Amino acid sequence: MLERLWAPWRSRYVAGLGAADSESEEGTLFERILAASEPDEETGILWRGNTCFAVLNAHPYGSGHLMVVPNRAVADLADLTDAESEELWSAVRAAVAAIRRAYNPEGVNVGINLGAAAGAGLPDHLHVHCMPRWQGDTNFMTTVAEARVLPEPLSESWSKLRNAWEAG
Repeated sequence: MLERLWAPWRSRYVAGLGAADSESEEGTLFERILAASEPDEETGILWRGNTCFAVLNAHPYGSGHLMVVPNRAVADLADLTDAESEELWSAVRAAVAAIRRAYNPEGVNVGINLGAAAGAGLPDHLHVHCMPRWQGDTNFMTTVAEARVLPEPLSESWSKLRNAWEAG
C-alpha cells in the first residue's frame, strides 16, 4: 500500500519563493547573479557560456546540486532561441559530466519545472537542475525536521564542481 507523508510546510515554502525579490531590483534573480560584480566563487557561478551559465544552487537538496540557466529570462523552452537551446543542453551534458567527475555518484537527477504549478520557484526564468544521487541518500530529515543534511559547505561544492568542469 502506498503511504503518504504530508508536508504542509512545503506549500508555504513554494508559495513564498521569489516573494522576497524587491520589485525595485532590476531583472530576475538569475539575471542579477549573472550581472553581479562579485567573483564567481561568491556568486556560485561555475561556468559562463555565450547564452547560458551554470550556478551552484544556494538552497540545495544535496551537495553538488547545480542549475544550468539561460542568460536571458525566458519562462518556457519554446521561448529559447536555437542558439540558447543548443548551448543549454550542451551545458547540461557538461554539468552531468562534472558532477560525475566531482562526486562519483550512482546516478544523477536532471530536471526542469516549467511554470509555478509545476513547482518552478522562479517561473519567469527557466533553469535545469542537476544533482548527484546515491542509493539510500534520502531520509526523513527534510519532512520531519524541516532541515536538510549537507555533508559539505557550498564553498567546497563550488570548488569540486568548478575544478571538475574545467577538467572536462
